[in-house]
Amino acid sequence: MTSDDAISLIATNFRITAKVEFRNETSFTVEREAFPALAAFCKKELGFDYLLDISSVDHFGIEPRYEMVYELYSMERGQHLRLKYPVSEEDATAPTVSNLWATANWHEREVFDMMGIQFPEHPDLRRILMWEGYPFHPLRKDFPLAGKPSDMPEVGFTRPAPLAGGPFVTLPGTGTVKDREPRSRQAG
Repeated sequence: MTSDDAISLIATNFRITAKVEFRNETSFTVEREAFPALAAFCKKELGFDYLLDISSVDHFGIEPRYEMVYELYSMERGQHLRLKYPVSEEDATAPTVSNLWATANWHEREVFDMMGIQFPEHPDLRRILMWEGYPFHPLRKDFPLAGKPSDMPEVGFTRPAPLAGGPFVTLPGTGTVKDREPRSRQAG
């Protein structure tokens, strides 16, 4: 099956709200309700047997605020496919695909941890990077760059974390990547 065949079968069997072709990669956007069936179709019928990544985008100030992005790959044919769907801020939930691809388990936990999007059917939805009980989602655009104070000195900072500007700098200029590699501000 060629990439064009797979794209044609998806377009024939599902209501696509947007299609983007860029650098020989195809991205389909569908409604959230249609996504579970499309994901199963891509895995079982089209042979996209590897889930490379799940990510999310925060379109702060626009509704729907979030967008889920799934990167699929067919090992047999060497084909990539990107699937997307919108998620509203009011109902920040997404269907799990951990029943289709085992790798979704960790990816969905990361999206939950960093963006706050819930996966109600997920078998073990808990934080993966931040500690349990941490009340914020650091990849949301409304998370302040200066950080937030923590009342847990044994775990976190006792004052806002220095995220704005960070502890590292990249030297400006036309030098090579090695010369411009980020350095500690203290090292100069």
